[in-house]
Amino acid sequence: MTGTGTEDDIPIAERKTVTDFCYLLDKSKQLFNGLRDLPQYGHKQWQSYFGRTFDVYTKLWKFQQQHRQVLDSRYGLKRWQIGEVASKIGQLYYHYYLRTSETSYLNEAFSFYSAIRQRSYYYQVNKEDRPELVVKKLRYYARYIVVCLLLNKMDLVKVLVKELSEEIEDYTQRFNTEDQLEWNLVLQEVAAFVEADPVMVLSDDNAVVTTTNRLKEGVVPQLEQGMVVGQLTLADALIIGNCNNQVKFSELTIDMFRMLQALEREPVNLATQTAKPGTLEPIEKPAKRENPHKYLLYKPTFSQLYTFLSASFKELPANSVLLVYLSATGVFPAGRLDYEGPYDFGGVLTNTNRDVVNGETVQKRNNAQKEMHCLHPGDLFPFTRKPLFVIVDSSNSTAYKNFTNLFGQPLVCLLSPIVYPKSVQDQTQRGSLFTLFLYCPLLAFLSVCGLNSVRHAMWEKAQDFLCKVYRDIGQMITRSRAIDQAFLQFFGDEFLRLLLIRFVFCSAALRLHKLFRESRSFPESYPELPKDETVENNVLQKHILELAAMLDVQNLFWDGSLETY
Repeated sequence: MTGTGTEDDIPIAERKTVTDFCYLLDKSKQLFNGLRDLPQYGHKQWQSYFGRTFDVYTKLWKFQQQHRQVLDSRYGLKRWQIGEVASKIGQLYYHYYLRTSETSYLNEAFSFYSAIRQRSYYYQVNKEDRPELVVKKLRYYARYIVVCLLLNKMDLVKVLVKELSEEIEDYTQRFNTEDQLEWNLVLQEVAAFVEADPVMVLSDDNAVVTTTNRLKEGVVPQLEQGMVVGQLTLADALIIGNCNNQVKFSELTIDMFRMLQALEREPVNLATQTAKPGTLEPIEKPAKRENPHKYLLYKPTFSQLYTFLSASFKELPANSVLLVYLSATGVFPAGRLDYEGPYDFGGVLTNTNRDVVNGETVQKRNNAQKEMHCLHPGDLFPFTRKPLFVIVDSSNSTAYKNFTNLFGQPLVCLLSPIVYPKSVQDQTQRGSLFTLFLYCPLLAFLSVCGLNSVRHAMWEKAQDFLCKVYRDIGQMITRSRAIDQAFLQFFGDEFLRLLLIRFVFCSAALRLHKLFRESRSFPESYPELPKDETVENNVLQKHILELAAMLDVQNLFWDGSLETY
Protein backbone atom coordinates (compact mmCIF):
# COMPACT_ATOMS: atom_id res chain seq x y z
CA MET A 1 0.00 0.00 0.00
CA THR A 2 1.41 3.32 -0.98
CA GLY A 3 -1.07 5.71 0.65
CA THR A 4 -0.39 7.82 3.73
CA GLY A 5 -0.45 6.43 7.26
CA THR A 6 0.83 3.14 8.62
CA GLU A 7 -0.93 -0.14 7.92
CA ASP A 8 -2.37 -0.24 11.46
CA ASP A 9 -4.08 3.14 10.94
CA ILE A 10 -6.03 1.91 7.92
CA PRO A 11 -9.56 0.65 8.64
CA ILE A 12 -10.06 -3.04 7.90
CA ALA A 13 -12.72 -2.31 5.24
CA GLU A 14 -10.35 -0.03 3.33
CA ARG A 15 -7.51 -2.52 3.67
CA LYS A 16 -9.79 -5.21 2.21
CA THR A 17 -10.68 -2.88 -0.67
CA VAL A 18 -7.02 -2.51 -1.57
CA THR A 19 -6.40 -6.25 -1.23
CA ASP A 20 -9.39 -7.07 -3.44
CA PHE A 21 -8.25 -4.54 -6.04
CA CYS A 22 -4.73 -5.99 -6.10
CA TYR A 23 -6.17 -9.48 -6.53
CA LEU A 24 -8.38 -8.39 -9.47
CA LEU A 25 -5.50 -6.45 -11.04
CA ASP A 26 -3.12 -9.43 -10.82
CA LYS A 27 -5.78 -11.85 -12.06
CA SER A 28 -6.65 -9.60 -15.01
CA LYS A 29 -2.98 -9.31 -16.04
CA GLN A 30 -2.51 -13.07 -15.75
CA LEU A 31 -5.56 -13.80 -17.93
CA PHE A 32 -4.67 -11.09 -20.45
CA ASN A 33 -1.12 -12.41 -20.84
CA GLY A 34 -2.57 -15.88 -21.38
CA LEU A 35 -4.50 -14.70 -24.45
CA ARG A 36 -1.37 -14.85 -26.59
CA ASP A 37 -1.06 -18.58 -25.85
CA LEU A 38 -4.51 -19.36 -27.27
CA PRO A 39 -4.65 -20.93 -30.73
CA GLN A 40 -5.31 -18.26 -33.33
CA TYR A 41 -7.52 -20.54 -35.38
CA GLY A 42 -10.67 -22.51 -34.60
CA HIS A 43 -13.97 -21.01 -33.43
CA LYS A 44 -14.44 -22.79 -30.11
CA GLN A 45 -11.17 -23.14 -28.23
CA TRP A 46 -10.78 -19.51 -27.23
CA GLN A 47 -14.33 -18.49 -26.28
CA SER A 48 -14.44 -19.69 -22.66
CA TYR A 49 -11.04 -18.14 -21.90
CA PHE A 50 -12.08 -14.82 -23.47
CA GLY A 51 -15.29 -14.98 -21.41
CA ARG A 52 -13.34 -15.40 -18.14
CA THR A 53 -11.02 -12.53 -19.08
CA PHE A 54 -13.99 -10.26 -19.87
CA ASP A 55 -15.59 -11.14 -16.52
CA VAL A 56 -12.48 -10.22 -14.52
CA TYR A 57 -12.02 -6.93 -16.40
CA THR A 58 -15.71 -6.12 -15.91
CA LYS A 59 -15.27 -6.55 -12.14
CA LEU A 60 -11.98 -4.63 -12.11
CA TRP A 61 -13.40 -1.68 -14.04
CA LYS A 62 -16.50 -1.41 -11.87
CA PHE A 63 -14.47 -1.94 -8.70
CA GLN A 64 -12.09 0.94 -9.39
CA GLN A 65 -15.08 3.17 -10.20
CA GLN A 66 -16.90 2.31 -6.96
CA HIS A 67 -13.83 2.58 -4.71
CA ARG A 68 -11.85 5.31 -6.46
CA GLN A 69 -11.45 7.51 -3.36
CA VAL A 70 -10.08 4.70 -1.18
CA LEU A 71 -7.80 3.47 -3.96
CA ASP A 72 -6.51 7.01 -4.54
CA SER A 73 -5.64 7.60 -0.89
CA ARG A 74 -4.64 4.11 0.28
CA TYR A 75 -3.26 2.43 -2.84
CA GLY A 76 -1.99 5.52 -4.64
CA LEU A 77 -3.93 4.72 -7.82
CA LYS A 78 -2.70 6.86 -10.69
CA ARG A 79 -4.73 7.96 -13.68
CA TRP A 80 -2.40 6.20 -16.12
CA GLN A 81 -3.17 2.93 -14.30
CA ILE A 82 -6.90 3.47 -14.93
CA GLY A 83 -6.00 4.26 -18.53
CA GLU A 84 -4.04 1.01 -18.74
CA VAL A 85 -7.11 -0.99 -17.62
CA ALA A 86 -9.31 0.85 -20.14
CA SER A 87 -6.70 0.22 -22.87
CA LYS A 88 -6.66 -3.49 -22.08
CA ILE A 89 -10.46 -3.58 -22.34
CA GLY A 90 -10.23 -1.82 -25.70
CA GLN A 91 -7.71 -4.46 -26.82
CA LEU A 92 -10.02 -7.24 -25.63
CA TYR A 93 -12.89 -5.89 -27.71
CA TYR A 94 -10.64 -5.42 -30.73
CA HIS A 95 -9.40 -9.00 -30.53
CA TYR A 96 -12.97 -10.17 -30.07
CA TYR A 97 -13.76 -8.37 -33.33
CA LEU A 98 -10.81 -10.07 -35.06
CA ARG A 99 -12.02 -13.49 -33.89
CA THR A 100 -15.74 -12.98 -34.63
CA SER A 101 -15.74 -10.35 -37.45
CA GLU A 102 -18.63 -8.59 -35.66
CA THR A 103 -18.16 -4.84 -36.05
CA SER A 104 -20.20 -4.08 -32.90
CA TYR A 105 -17.11 -5.13 -30.89
CA LEU A 106 -15.05 -2.67 -32.91
CA ASN A 107 -17.40 0.08 -31.76
CA GLU A 108 -16.91 -1.00 -28.14
CA ALA A 109 -13.13 -0.88 -28.54
CA PHE A 110 -13.50 2.62 -29.98
CA SER A 111 -15.62 3.82 -27.02
CA PHE A 112 -12.95 2.76 -24.51
CA TYR A 113 -10.01 4.14 -26.52
CA SER A 114 -11.95 7.36 -27.02
CA ALA A 115 -12.57 7.70 -23.26
CA ILE A 116 -8.85 7.36 -22.50
CA ARG A 117 -8.12 10.38 -24.68
CA GLN A 118 -11.12 12.44 -23.57
CA ARG A 119 -10.36 11.88 -19.88
CA SER A 120 -6.59 12.39 -20.32
CA TYR A 121 -5.78 9.19 -18.46
CA TYR A 122 -2.24 9.14 -19.87
CA TYR A 123 -1.60 12.88 -19.48
CA GLN A 124 0.67 12.62 -16.40
CA VAL A 125 2.86 9.92 -17.99
CA ASN A 126 5.07 12.52 -19.69
CA LYS A 127 5.95 14.02 -16.29
CA GLU A 128 7.36 10.75 -14.96
CA ASP A 129 10.89 9.72 -15.72
CA ARG A 130 9.87 6.25 -16.92
CA PRO A 131 10.24 5.58 -20.66
CA GLU A 132 8.28 2.29 -20.42
CA LEU A 133 5.17 4.27 -19.39
CA VAL A 134 5.53 6.59 -22.40
CA VAL A 135 5.79 3.50 -24.64
CA LYS A 136 2.45 2.30 -23.21
CA LYS A 137 0.96 5.62 -24.27
CA LEU A 138 2.46 5.39 -27.77
CA ARG A 139 1.18 1.84 -28.21
CA TYR A 140 -2.28 2.98 -27.08
CA TYR A 141 -2.22 5.64 -29.83
CA ALA A 142 -1.20 3.06 -32.47
CA ARG A 143 -4.02 0.71 -31.43
CA TYR A 144 -6.57 3.54 -31.35
CA ILE A 145 -5.53 4.55 -34.88
CA VAL A 146 -6.05 0.99 -36.18
CA VAL A 147 -9.60 0.90 -34.76
CA CYS A 148 -10.38 4.34 -36.23
CA LEU A 149 -9.09 3.22 -39.65
CA LEU A 150 -11.36 0.16 -39.55
CA LEU A 151 -14.31 2.39 -38.61
CA ASN A 152 -13.42 4.88 -41.40
CA LYS A 153 -13.03 7.74 -38.93
CA MET A 154 -10.42 9.36 -41.16
CA ASP A 155 -10.71 12.89 -39.75
CA LEU A 156 -9.98 11.57 -36.27
CA VAL A 157 -7.12 9.42 -37.62
CA LYS A 158 -5.40 12.56 -38.93
CA VAL A 159 -5.73 14.26 -35.52
CA LEU A 160 -4.40 11.17 -33.73
CA VAL A 161 -1.45 10.86 -36.11
CA LYS A 162 -0.51 14.49 -35.39
CA GLU A 163 -0.74 13.87 -31.63
CA LEU A 164 1.26 10.65 -31.93
CA SER A 165 3.94 12.47 -33.92
CA GLU A 166 4.27 15.07 -31.14
CA GLU A 167 4.38 12.34 -28.48
CA ILE A 168 7.12 10.46 -30.37
CA GLU A 169 9.16 13.64 -30.76
CA ASP A 170 8.87 14.37 -27.04
CA TYR A 171 9.72 10.76 -26.17
CA THR A 172 12.84 10.61 -28.34
CA GLN A 173 14.10 13.98 -27.07
CA ARG A 174 13.67 13.08 -23.37
CA PHE A 175 14.97 9.53 -23.55
CA ASN A 176 17.89 8.47 -25.68
CA THR A 177 16.12 5.32 -26.92
CA GLU A 178 16.94 2.79 -29.61
CA ASP A 179 13.36 2.52 -30.89
CA GLN A 180 13.16 6.00 -32.45
CA LEU A 181 13.41 4.63 -36.01
CA GLU A 182 10.76 2.03 -35.21
CA TRP A 183 8.26 4.65 -34.06
CA ASN A 184 9.03 6.94 -36.99
CA LEU A 185 8.31 3.99 -39.29
CA VAL A 186 4.92 3.57 -37.59
CA LEU A 187 4.16 7.22 -38.42
CA GLN A 188 5.26 6.80 -42.04
CA GLU A 189 3.16 3.65 -42.46
CA VAL A 190 -0.05 5.16 -41.13
CA ALA A 191 0.46 8.38 -43.16
CA ALA A 192 0.86 6.31 -46.36
CA PHE A 193 -2.17 4.19 -45.41
CA VAL A 194 -4.39 7.24 -44.94
CA GLU A 195 -3.34 8.60 -48.35
CA ALA A 196 -3.71 5.27 -50.19
CA ASP A 197 -7.14 5.99 -51.69
CA PRO A 198 -6.44 7.28 -55.21
CA VAL A 199 -9.51 9.55 -55.38
CA MET A 200 -10.82 12.18 -52.96
CA VAL A 201 -14.55 12.86 -52.64
CA LEU A 202 -14.99 16.59 -52.01
CA SER A 203 -17.89 18.59 -50.60
CA ASP A 204 -18.95 21.96 -52.04
CA ASP A 205 -16.52 23.74 -49.69
CA ASN A 206 -13.67 21.40 -50.71
CA ALA A 207 -13.66 19.37 -47.49
CA VAL A 208 -12.81 15.68 -47.94
CA VAL A 209 -15.90 13.49 -47.50
CA THR A 210 -15.31 10.05 -45.96
CA THR A 211 -17.16 7.32 -47.84
CA THR A 212 -17.74 3.83 -46.52
CA ASN A 213 -17.72 0.68 -48.60
CA ARG A 214 -19.06 -1.99 -46.29
CA LEU A 215 -22.18 -3.80 -47.43
CA LYS A 216 -25.23 -1.56 -47.00
CA GLU A 217 -28.94 -2.22 -47.35
CA GLY A 218 -30.11 -1.69 -50.92
CA VAL A 219 -26.67 -2.04 -52.54
CA VAL A 220 -26.95 -5.73 -53.40
CA PRO A 221 -29.42 -6.41 -56.23
CA GLN A 222 -32.29 -8.58 -55.05
CA LEU A 223 -32.92 -11.90 -56.71
CA GLU A 224 -35.78 -12.00 -59.18
CA GLN A 225 -38.86 -13.81 -57.99
CA GLY A 226 -38.71 -17.49 -58.87
CA MET A 227 -35.00 -17.35 -59.65
CA VAL A 228 -33.33 -20.61 -58.70
CA VAL A 229 -29.88 -20.06 -57.17
CA GLY A 230 -27.86 -21.91 -54.57
CA GLN A 231 -28.64 -21.63 -50.88
CA LEU A 232 -24.99 -21.55 -49.85
CA THR A 233 -23.77 -19.00 -47.26
CA LEU A 234 -20.31 -17.49 -47.01
CA ALA A 235 -19.19 -18.60 -43.55
CA ASP A 236 -15.39 -18.32 -43.50
CA ALA A 237 -12.80 -16.23 -45.32
CA LEU A 238 -9.01 -16.28 -45.33
CA ILE A 239 -7.60 -12.88 -46.33
CA ILE A 240 -3.92 -13.28 -47.17
CA GLY A 241 -1.54 -10.40 -47.90
CA ASN A 242 2.00 -11.04 -49.14
CA CYS A 243 2.72 -8.30 -51.66
CA ASN A 244 6.13 -6.71 -51.61
CA ASN A 245 6.30 -2.93 -51.15
CA GLN A 246 2.56 -2.46 -50.62
CA VAL A 247 1.30 0.13 -48.14
CA LYS A 248 0.60 -1.53 -44.78
CA PHE A 249 -0.13 -0.68 -41.17
CA SER A 250 -0.21 -3.04 -38.21
CA GLU A 251 0.12 -6.23 -40.26
CA LEU A 252 -2.69 -5.16 -42.58
CA THR A 253 -1.86 -4.35 -46.20
CA ILE A 254 -4.13 -1.93 -48.04
CA ASP A 255 -5.49 -4.82 -50.16
CA MET A 256 -6.30 -6.85 -47.02
CA PHE A 257 -7.93 -3.78 -45.46
CA ARG A 258 -10.15 -3.28 -48.50
CA MET A 259 -11.14 -6.91 -48.86
CA LEU A 260 -12.05 -7.33 -45.19
CA GLN A 261 -14.45 -4.38 -45.51
CA ALA A 262 -15.94 -5.88 -48.69
CA LEU A 263 -16.87 -8.88 -46.51
CA GLU A 264 -18.57 -6.92 -43.72
CA ARG A 265 -21.98 -5.31 -43.38
CA GLU A 266 -22.23 -1.66 -42.44
CA PRO A 267 -23.06 -1.72 -38.70
CA VAL A 268 -26.37 -0.03 -38.03
CA ASN A 269 -25.03 1.86 -35.02
CA LEU A 270 -21.78 3.04 -36.58
CA ALA A 271 -22.84 6.66 -37.03
CA THR A 272 -24.91 6.89 -33.84
CA GLN A 273 -22.56 5.11 -31.45
CA THR A 274 -23.07 6.78 -28.09
CA ALA A 275 -22.25 3.97 -25.67
CA LYS A 276 -20.38 5.36 -22.68
CA PRO A 277 -17.31 3.61 -21.30
CA GLY A 278 -17.81 2.10 -17.92
CA THR A 279 -20.81 0.03 -18.89
CA LEU A 280 -18.49 -2.86 -19.59
CA GLU A 281 -20.87 -5.66 -20.41
CA PRO A 282 -19.93 -8.10 -23.15
CA ILE A 283 -22.47 -7.46 -25.88
CA GLU A 284 -25.11 -10.06 -26.49
CA LYS A 285 -24.37 -12.04 -29.61
CA PRO A 286 -26.65 -11.31 -32.55
CA ALA A 287 -29.06 -14.15 -33.26
CA LYS A 288 -27.63 -14.51 -36.76
CA ARG A 289 -24.01 -13.85 -37.64
CA GLU A 290 -23.92 -10.63 -39.62
CA ASN A 291 -20.54 -11.17 -41.26
CA PRO A 292 -18.55 -14.18 -42.39
CA HIS A 293 -15.78 -15.14 -39.99
CA LYS A 294 -12.36 -13.97 -41.24
CA TYR A 295 -8.72 -14.83 -40.69
CA LEU A 296 -6.28 -12.04 -41.56
CA LEU A 297 -2.90 -13.50 -42.48
CA TYR A 298 -0.06 -11.07 -43.17
CA LYS A 299 2.90 -12.71 -44.93
CA PRO A 300 2.16 -16.23 -43.64
CA THR A 301 4.52 -19.13 -44.20
CA PHE A 302 3.15 -22.06 -46.18
CA SER A 303 2.64 -24.09 -43.00
CA GLN A 304 0.76 -21.21 -41.29
CA LEU A 305 -1.45 -20.72 -44.34
CA TYR A 306 -2.20 -24.44 -44.60
CA THR A 307 -2.96 -24.70 -40.87
CA PHE A 308 -5.53 -21.90 -41.06
CA LEU A 309 -6.99 -23.34 -44.27
CA SER A 310 -7.36 -26.73 -42.65
CA ALA A 311 -8.97 -25.26 -39.51
CA SER A 312 -11.50 -23.29 -41.61
CA PHE A 313 -12.21 -26.32 -43.76
CA LYS A 314 -12.73 -28.55 -40.73
CA GLU A 315 -15.16 -26.18 -39.00
CA LEU A 316 -17.08 -25.07 -42.10
CA PRO A 317 -20.81 -25.63 -41.41
CA ALA A 318 -23.07 -27.50 -43.83
CA ASN A 319 -24.24 -25.53 -46.89
CA SER A 320 -21.44 -23.00 -46.36
CA VAL A 321 -18.65 -21.53 -48.46
CA LEU A 322 -14.97 -20.99 -47.70
CA LEU A 323 -13.47 -17.93 -49.42
CA VAL A 324 -9.71 -17.65 -49.97
CA TYR A 325 -8.38 -14.23 -50.99
CA LEU A 326 -4.74 -14.15 -52.09
CA SER A 327 -3.01 -10.81 -52.60
CA ALA A 328 0.56 -11.89 -53.19
CA THR A 329 3.66 -11.69 -55.32
CA GLY A 330 3.71 -14.14 -58.23
CA VAL A 331 6.01 -17.16 -58.32
CA PHE A 332 6.79 -18.40 -61.81
CA PRO A 333 8.11 -21.80 -62.90
CA ALA A 334 11.61 -21.90 -64.35
CA GLY A 335 10.53 -23.81 -67.45
CA ARG A 336 7.76 -25.78 -69.08
CA LEU A 337 7.46 -29.55 -68.86
CA ASP A 338 5.77 -31.91 -71.31
CA TYR A 339 3.22 -32.75 -68.63
CA GLU A 340 1.65 -29.67 -67.10
CA GLY A 341 -0.07 -30.47 -63.83
CA PRO A 342 -1.34 -28.33 -60.93
CA TYR A 343 2.22 -27.85 -59.62
CA ASP A 344 3.78 -26.82 -62.95
CA PHE A 345 2.42 -23.27 -63.27
CA GLY A 346 3.86 -21.66 -60.15
CA GLY A 347 1.46 -19.74 -57.92
CA VAL A 348 1.78 -17.05 -55.27
CA LEU A 349 4.52 -16.45 -52.74
CA THR A 350 4.34 -17.61 -49.14
CA ASN A 351 6.65 -16.06 -46.58
CA THR A 352 10.33 -16.86 -46.75
CA ASN A 353 13.62 -15.05 -46.45
CA ARG A 354 14.57 -15.81 -50.04
CA ASP A 355 15.63 -13.00 -52.32
CA VAL A 356 12.95 -11.21 -54.28
CA VAL A 357 14.13 -9.83 -57.62
CA ASN A 358 12.17 -6.89 -59.06
CA GLY A 359 9.15 -7.87 -57.02
CA GLU A 360 9.01 -11.36 -58.55
CA THR A 361 10.68 -14.54 -57.39
CA VAL A 362 12.64 -16.71 -59.76
CA GLN A 363 13.41 -20.31 -58.98
CA LYS A 364 17.03 -21.24 -58.41
CA ARG A 365 16.63 -24.97 -58.95
CA ASN A 366 16.27 -27.49 -61.73
CA ASN A 367 12.99 -27.78 -63.60
CA ALA A 368 11.99 -31.04 -61.99
CA GLN A 369 11.73 -29.46 -58.56
CA LYS A 370 8.80 -27.31 -57.51
CA GLU A 371 8.97 -24.08 -55.54
CA MET A 372 8.45 -24.82 -51.83
CA HIS A 373 7.56 -21.32 -50.64
CA CYS A 374 4.56 -21.04 -52.91
CA LEU A 375 0.86 -21.82 -52.77
CA HIS A 376 0.33 -23.83 -55.95
CA PRO A 377 -3.14 -24.43 -57.45
CA GLY A 378 -2.68 -28.10 -56.53
CA ASP A 379 -2.30 -27.13 -52.86
CA LEU A 380 -5.95 -26.04 -52.85
CA PHE A 381 -7.28 -29.26 -54.41
CA PRO A 382 -7.98 -31.03 -51.06
CA PHE A 383 -10.19 -28.10 -49.99
CA THR A 384 -12.41 -28.38 -53.08
CA ARG A 385 -14.25 -31.18 -51.25
CA LYS A 386 -16.43 -28.32 -49.94
CA PRO A 387 -17.73 -25.19 -51.73
CA LEU A 388 -14.68 -22.98 -52.40
CA PHE A 389 -14.56 -19.39 -53.71
CA VAL A 390 -11.05 -18.18 -54.59
CA ILE A 391 -9.86 -14.66 -55.44
CA VAL A 392 -6.27 -14.30 -56.64
CA ASP A 393 -4.74 -10.84 -57.06
CA SER A 394 -1.24 -11.51 -58.33
CA SER A 395 1.12 -11.18 -61.29
CA ASN A 396 0.73 -14.96 -61.70
CA SER A 397 -3.00 -15.23 -61.00
CA THR A 398 -3.55 -17.19 -64.22
CA ALA A 399 -1.78 -20.19 -62.66
CA TYR A 400 -5.12 -20.76 -60.90
CA LYS A 401 -6.96 -21.15 -64.22
CA ASN A 402 -5.50 -24.63 -64.23
CA PHE A 403 -7.95 -26.05 -61.74
CA THR A 404 -9.74 -29.33 -61.97
CA ASN A 405 -13.00 -29.72 -60.07
CA LEU A 406 -12.28 -33.19 -58.74
CA PHE A 407 -15.17 -33.52 -56.31
CA GLY A 408 -18.08 -31.84 -58.08
CA GLN A 409 -18.53 -29.18 -55.38
CA PRO A 410 -19.15 -25.52 -56.33
CA LEU A 411 -15.81 -23.91 -57.20
CA VAL A 412 -15.09 -20.46 -58.64
CA CYS A 413 -11.79 -18.58 -59.02
CA LEU A 414 -11.72 -14.84 -59.82
CA LEU A 415 -8.31 -13.91 -61.22
CA SER A 416 -6.72 -10.49 -61.56
CA PRO A 417 -5.01 -9.17 -64.69
CA ILE A 418 -1.35 -10.17 -64.76
CA VAL A 419 -0.15 -7.09 -66.68
CA TYR A 420 -1.25 -3.47 -66.25
CA PRO A 421 -0.54 -0.38 -68.35
CA LYS A 422 2.40 1.59 -66.92
CA SER A 423 0.22 4.42 -65.59
CA VAL A 424 -1.73 1.89 -63.51
CA GLN A 425 1.36 -0.13 -62.58
CA ASP A 426 2.88 2.96 -60.97
CA GLN A 427 0.03 3.02 -58.45
CA THR A 428 0.37 -0.58 -57.22
CA GLN A 429 2.10 0.42 -53.98
CA ARG A 430 -1.20 2.04 -52.99
CA GLY A 431 -3.09 -1.19 -53.63
CA SER A 432 -4.13 -3.31 -56.57
CA LEU A 433 -6.62 -2.00 -59.11
CA PHE A 434 -8.36 -5.39 -59.24
CA THR A 435 -8.99 -5.48 -55.47
CA LEU A 436 -10.06 -1.82 -55.63
CA PHE A 437 -12.77 -2.81 -58.15
CA LEU A 438 -14.00 -5.60 -55.85
CA TYR A 439 -14.00 -3.18 -52.88
CA CYS A 440 -15.42 -0.05 -54.53
CA PRO A 441 -15.96 -0.14 -58.32
CA LEU A 442 -16.56 3.61 -58.59
CA LEU A 443 -13.29 4.45 -56.81
CA ALA A 444 -11.46 2.07 -59.18
CA PHE A 445 -13.25 3.43 -62.25
CA LEU A 446 -12.34 7.03 -61.35
CA SER A 447 -8.76 5.99 -60.65
CA VAL A 448 -8.28 4.17 -63.95
CA CYS A 449 -9.64 7.27 -65.71
CA GLY A 450 -6.94 9.40 -64.07
CA LEU A 451 -9.35 11.39 -61.87
CA ASN A 452 -8.02 12.14 -58.40
CA SER A 453 -11.02 14.00 -57.04
CA VAL A 454 -14.78 14.15 -57.56
CA ARG A 455 -17.59 16.25 -56.11
CA HIS A 456 -19.78 14.52 -53.55
CA ALA A 457 -22.96 15.19 -55.53
CA MET A 458 -21.42 13.55 -58.62
CA TRP A 459 -20.18 10.63 -56.50
CA GLU A 460 -23.71 10.02 -55.21
CA LYS A 461 -25.20 10.33 -58.70
CA ALA A 462 -22.67 7.83 -60.11
CA GLN A 463 -23.26 5.41 -57.21
CA ASP A 464 -27.02 5.51 -57.83
CA PHE A 465 -26.38 4.80 -61.51
CA LEU A 466 -24.12 1.87 -60.63
CA CYS A 467 -26.87 0.33 -58.49
CA LYS A 468 -28.93 0.01 -61.70
CA VAL A 469 -25.91 -1.39 -63.55
CA TYR A 470 -25.43 -4.01 -60.82
CA ARG A 471 -29.06 -5.04 -61.14
CA ASP A 472 -28.63 -5.53 -64.88
CA ILE A 473 -25.41 -7.53 -64.40
CA GLY A 474 -27.20 -9.73 -61.88
CA GLN A 475 -29.90 -10.46 -64.45
CA MET A 476 -27.27 -11.21 -67.12
CA ILE A 477 -25.73 -13.81 -64.84
CA THR A 478 -28.95 -15.47 -63.70
CA ARG A 479 -30.56 -15.45 -67.16
CA SER A 480 -27.52 -16.73 -69.04
CA ARG A 481 -28.05 -20.12 -70.66
CA ALA A 482 -24.36 -20.81 -71.09
CA ILE A 483 -23.05 -19.87 -67.63
CA ASP A 484 -21.46 -22.55 -65.44
CA GLN A 485 -23.76 -23.57 -62.59
CA ALA A 486 -21.03 -22.88 -60.03
CA PHE A 487 -21.63 -19.13 -60.39
CA LEU A 488 -25.35 -19.57 -59.71
CA GLN A 489 -24.70 -21.82 -56.72
CA PHE A 490 -22.77 -18.97 -55.06
CA PHE A 491 -25.22 -16.29 -56.19
CA GLY A 492 -27.60 -16.78 -53.25
CA ASP A 493 -25.11 -15.25 -50.80
CA GLU A 494 -25.17 -11.44 -50.80
CA PHE A 495 -21.42 -10.97 -50.32
CA LEU A 496 -20.51 -13.40 -53.10
CA ARG A 497 -23.25 -12.02 -55.38
CA LEU A 498 -21.81 -8.53 -55.06
CA LEU A 499 -18.24 -9.75 -55.64
CA LEU A 500 -19.32 -11.58 -58.81
CA ILE A 501 -21.23 -8.53 -60.08
CA ARG A 502 -18.27 -6.23 -59.37
CA PHE A 503 -15.94 -8.70 -61.09
CA VAL A 504 -18.08 -8.60 -64.26
CA PHE A 505 -18.19 -4.79 -64.13
CA CYS A 506 -14.40 -4.62 -63.72
CA SER A 507 -13.84 -7.01 -66.65
CA ALA A 508 -16.21 -5.09 -68.91
CA ALA A 509 -14.79 -1.66 -67.99
CA LEU A 510 -11.18 -2.68 -68.61
CA ARG A 511 -12.09 -4.28 -71.96
CA LEU A 512 -13.49 -0.96 -73.15
CA HIS A 513 -10.69 1.21 -71.74
CA LYS A 514 -8.22 2.31 -74.44
CA LEU A 515 -5.15 1.81 -72.22
CA PHE A 516 -5.90 -1.88 -71.64
CA ARG A 517 -4.88 -3.45 -74.93
CA GLU A 518 -3.54 -6.89 -74.00
CA SER A 519 -5.74 -9.83 -73.10
CA ARG A 520 -3.36 -10.32 -70.14
CA SER A 521 -4.67 -6.98 -68.81
CA PHE A 522 -8.18 -8.37 -68.37
CA PRO A 523 -9.40 -10.35 -65.36
CA GLU A 524 -10.19 -14.03 -65.95
CA SER A 525 -12.14 -16.67 -64.10
CA TYR A 526 -12.41 -20.41 -63.58
CA PRO A 527 -14.82 -21.59 -64.89
CA GLU A 528 -14.86 -19.09 -67.75
CA LEU A 529 -17.80 -16.74 -68.03
CA PRO A 530 -19.70 -16.66 -71.34
CA LYS A 531 -18.26 -13.34 -72.58
CA ASP A 532 -21.01 -12.31 -74.97
CA GLU A 533 -23.60 -12.68 -72.21
CA THR A 534 -21.59 -10.98 -69.46
CA VAL A 535 -18.31 -9.04 -69.79
CA GLU A 536 -18.82 -8.20 -73.49
CA ASN A 537 -22.58 -7.72 -73.27
CA ASN A 538 -23.79 -4.77 -75.38
CA VAL A 539 -26.11 -3.42 -72.66
CA LEU A 540 -23.29 -3.43 -70.11
CA GLN A 541 -20.94 -1.70 -72.56
CA LYS A 542 -23.56 0.98 -73.09
CA HIS A 543 -23.82 1.47 -69.31
CA ILE A 544 -20.05 1.89 -68.99
CA LEU A 545 -20.00 4.50 -71.75
CA GLU A 546 -22.88 6.33 -70.02
CA LEU A 547 -20.92 6.37 -66.75
CA ALA A 548 -17.84 7.64 -68.60
CA ALA A 549 -19.92 10.42 -70.21
CA MET A 550 -21.38 11.33 -66.82
CA LEU A 551 -17.80 11.78 -65.53
CA ASP A 552 -16.66 13.48 -68.77
CA VAL A 553 -14.04 10.81 -69.55
CA GLN A 554 -15.74 9.13 -72.53
CA ASN A 555 -12.68 9.82 -74.70
CA LEU A 556 -10.79 7.15 -72.70
CA PHE A 557 -13.12 4.38 -73.84
CA TRP A 558 -13.82 2.65 -77.16
CA ASP A 559 -17.22 3.68 -78.41
CA GLY A 560 -18.92 1.08 -80.58
CA SER A 561 -18.59 -2.64 -81.03
CA LEU A 562 -15.57 -4.52 -79.73
CA GLU A 563 -14.77 -5.75 -83.24
CA THR A 564 -13.44 -2.29 -84.12
CA TYR A 565 -10.18 -2.73 -82.22
